[in-house]
This record gives sequence, C-alpha cells and structure tokens, in this order.
Amino acid sequence: MTKEENEKRLAYLKGIVARLPEKPGSYQYYDDTGTIIYVGKAKNLKARVSSYFHTEVDRFKTKVLVSKIHDISYTVVNTEEDALLLENQLIKQYNPRYNVLLKDGKTYPSICVTGEYLPRIFKTRTINKKWGQYYGPYSHIGSMYAVLDIIKELYHPRTCRQPITKEGIEQGKYKVCLDYHIKRCGGPCANRQSWDEYQKNIAQAREVLKGNTRQLLRQMREEMQQLAEQLRFEEAEEVKRKYLALDTFVSKSEVVSHTINDVDVFTITNDEKVAFINYLHVSNGSINQSFTFEFKKRLAETEQELLQLGIVEMRERFKSTSKEIIVPFDPEMELENVTFTVPQRGDKKTLLDLSEMNGKQYKFDRLKQAEKLNPEQKQVRLMKELQEKLGLPKMPYQIECFDNSNISGTDAVAACVVFKSMKPSKKDYKRYNIKTVVGPDDYASMKEVVSRRYNRLINDEQPLPDLIVADGGRGQMEVIREVIQDELNLDIPIAGLAKNDRHRTNELLYGFPPRSVQLKTDSELFHVLTQLQDEVHRFAITFHREKRSKHALHSELDEIKGIGPKTKDALLAALKSVKRIKEADIEALTPIVGTAKAQIIYDYFHKDLA
Repeated sequence: MTKEENEKRLAYLKGIVARLPEKPGSYQYYDDTGTIIYVGKAKNLKARVSSYFHTEVDRFKTKVLVSKIHDISYTVVNTEEDALLLENQLIKQYNPRYNVLLKDGKTYPSICVTGEYLPRIFKTRTINKKWGQYYGPYSHIGSMYAVLDIIKELYHPRTCRQPITKEGIEQGKYKVCLDYHIKRCGGPCANRQSWDEYQKNIAQAREVLKGNTRQLLRQMREEMQQLAEQLRFEEAEEVKRKYLALDTFVSKSEVVSHTINDVDVFTITNDEKVAFINYLHVSNGSINQSFTFEFKKRLAETEQELLQLGIVEMRERFKSTSKEIIVPFDPEMELENVTFTVPQRGDKKTLLDLSEMNGKQYKFDRLKQAEKLNPEQKQVRLMKELQEKLGLPKMPYQIECFDNSNISGTDAVAACVVFKSMKPSKKDYKRYNIKTVVGPDDYASMKEVVSRRYNRLINDEQPLPDLIVADGGRGQMEVIREVIQDELNLDIPIAGLAKNDRHRTNELLYGFPPRSVQLKTDSELFHVLTQLQDEVHRFAITFHREKRSKHALHSELDEIKGIGPKTKDALLAALKSVKRIKEADIEALTPIVGTAKAQIIYDYFHKDLA
C-alpha cells in the first residue's frame, strides 16, 4: 500500500469515527477482503473507537490492527452489559483474527470442566484437551466470573485439587474440608453426596456453560412439579431456589430475552428521499446479525412497499429461514411458513424498539456525513426545524436577540446580536447606551432599545429580522411586542428563552399569550438558541464592563484641565489608583509629572481646603 493509499484509507476510517454515536454498543473492524478481523465493545462507541486512531498510540498490537482496518460497522444497544454480551456472541460466530491472536502474549481465559471421577470447574488460560472440556474463551472477565458464580451457587462443584478416585472414596481415604462445613461443597469425596447427584449437577452446569438455559429452566420446572406431586416438598423447595437463581441470572445476562429464538426483526425510518431499513436476527436469545439498508426513493413509494423490498432483499442476503418476523406494522405481504408479528408490549416490543433505534442512528450518521461535506445543509435543516416548531411563515434566516446590563441602574447599556443562517454575524452586532431610563428598569430599557433599533432599520430601509428572541420570559416578550406590533405596526415573530429556578435555560416560548414549545434540551436546535442567548449576554456584559471601567478609572482625571492622556497614564502607572492620586502631596506628584503639573493636580483635588 502506497503512502497516498494509506492516507486515503485513514481519512475514510476517521470520517466514520467522527460520525459514531456516543452510546453503548459493539463495533466490528473489516480487512480489505471484507472479513471481520476484530469485534469490540464500548460504553461509548465514539470515544472507544477513536482511541485506536490517536497519534500517540504506541502499543504494537494496536498499530498492527489499525494497519489492517479498511472498514468499520457497529450495532447500538441499550446498556453496556448488552454490549458485552453482543461482543461475545459475535466473537463466537465470526472468530475474528485479532480477538484471538493477541500480540501481548496474553490469551482470553476459558472455563474448564475436567474429566476426573469428580469433575472440577475452574477458569484457565492454558488449553490442554486431555484435562477435560473447555468453554469460551471469554473476552470479558466479568462475564466469565458471573457464569462461574452462578455455577458455584447452584451446583457446588468441588474446589480441592487432590486426585479423587472411586476406590479411595470406598476405602474412606478422604475427609471433608472447610467448603463442606460452610455449605459450598456437598462432600462427595467422603460419600456425603452421591456420585449420581454430583454428576447431575455437573451436567446441568455444562448446560449453563453452553447457554442452553431455557431448556434447563424448563427441566427444573418439570422436576419441581414432580417433586411436589410426590409430597417431597423440601427437595422441591431446593430445586425452586436453584430455578429462581438461574432465572434471575438469565434475565440479566441475555441481550434480548431467553424467551425469543430464531426471529427476524425489521423496522423502517423514512426520509424525504431515502428510507433506512434495519434488520436484526435473534437466535437463542442473542443478536447475531445487525444491518441497515438504505433505499433511495425514485417514486412516491409507500412504507409497505419499501419494507417489502427490504424484507425480501435482506432475508435472501443473510440466508434467513426464520419462521417469525417482527415488524412495526403489517407489511401486507405473504411468505411461505412465515408469521408476521406486530408487538405492542413485552420482550418483542423491546426488540422492535432496539431495531428502530439502530435505524434512526444510521440515518443520523448519514445526515452528519452529508452535513460535514456541505455545512450549509445543516444550517438549512435547523432553520426548517425552527420554522416547523414555531409555525413561522418562512425560514428564520435572520434572528436578532436583545439583552440589558447595568448595576443598580448605573452605566446602563444594551446589546443586540444577529444570527444569519443560524451562525453569528458579528459585523451586524449593535451596542446601545441607555438614554431615557433612570434607575434599574429592564423593561423600560428593553423598550427603548427595541424602538431605536427598528426605527433605524425602517428609516434606513434595511432588512428586518425574520424572528426576534427575547433573552427572558413572558415580560420581555410583551415589551418587545408592544414596540413591534402596537407602536411600529410590524409583523415580526417574537420568541423567548425562559430560565428555571437554577437560572438555566429550559424552555422556548412563542405566541401571545406565550406557550411552551416542545424542544429537547440536548438537541442541536436548542444548543444553537442557547448559543444565541449566551452570545448576547456576553456582548452586553463586555460593553458594560468597558463602560464601567472607563468611568471608574478615568472620570475624575478627565475633568482636570491641562492634564493629557500621557500624564494620566503616568499617574496611574505610578500610584495605581485615582484614590492614591487624590491623597498624594506635591512632593509625591512632582517626580512623576513635574512641578507645574503636580501643582495643578494637587490644587484640583484640594480646592475645597483652600
């Protein structure tokens, strides 16, 4: 691979990484032949996958892996635990090269069930099939320990390492250890537990390790009923304890549900020009296929028609023979020996929601990719979204926002910021000194500034804004409305950004009387509006500070005739404050500004004493 080809490959991969969601899930890396070479899991997909492409990565195995990656795919799930289990499922299915052949000499652990007379169950990193049967490997240590813990709790396999034989037990050569006394072992070495009962426990433990928990639960339920019918209630109670413990373990450990087996799931996410159809396949309670197909519309196809195309295409591509297909609505099609299910609640509805989430995430990623190539597309989308939310007659290309700033009415100022195409237009920002208001009256100050702003625009025949946003609630909106509608007779929409008790913006207001507009606080549109609010607040505060600083430091010195800017700077540099200049005597002032000017300054500040 040439340097140019490698740079192109990395640029393509980093583009995918930049669009990854910050959600839990599993990610898959592909080589140049389209083969999965690595499956990983992450609590935050974007953060985890991007870490592989940092320039400071110095681990040899990571560099080797990154050099082989030519494409990336991923599956979003609800929780980190689901991501772990999905990762394990995909590793077992595809056996990716870099999930097994680690470059640091460390291998994933497995669980061994020995072939001894009384088998032991333990974790190991050494595989020797002469010892017994191995299950795994487990890429997540926590998942492996969870399986071992449930086996120890339910079946109490022995933990001692001494070789135990049938003859030794019959001869009474062994004694029970501490595990027997604390009820962690049945004591089969001393014949306190029969060989048949111990082997039955080991057989059930093997089923747990294989993942055949549903069949095992069904057997345990039947055994409970039989023991109860035979009035063997104590034994039935023990089986019930194991049943409940295993059922709890399964409910926490399955990606989907142990009640769902061999089903296909399809959902559709529509757009104006494109439809995204997500496909999931579930086998033995776990997801082992996840894919999103993109259909570009050419005619006004219905959702039923598009879903039909997706179902036929993906079942053929993935060779699916599932007899049940979960869908969000009836696709109005028939397949031989196939049942369509539209769930309303329960595990199947959860699975349908998961598929829909993956479809929407894929659509969002595609949109992000397009907007990255064409930034104006994002701005148009946000303007359309705001237009729809507020029911505006046209897209709000120019938005203006006002804010006041003063301290107890002194040095009162106001600011107006302008956003064009959802971006700051700083050359159009305006600052105002409040002229007609005495004291801290924010409403009156707002009324003055809005009136001055739009009277000026009208007189100069400048374009008016498409939307005015008040940095405040209902009161500020009403003041702006009085000026715009009642005084100037203008038809400009007015919105407001209201704050909660913690002084955090939490809702968008619109209309008269104002009503709250539903807008998620983590949405892009809300972030743009809060950026507008933050910008006008910053602009007003900065202007107020400049005015206050200039007034506080220079006002009295400005009134001394014969004292210019250089003399003022010299005085402030030497004495640091106007107060110290006032208190200074002629002897202190003379070395700084000379005899004549020292006398002028001293006489000015001490004229009342003359």
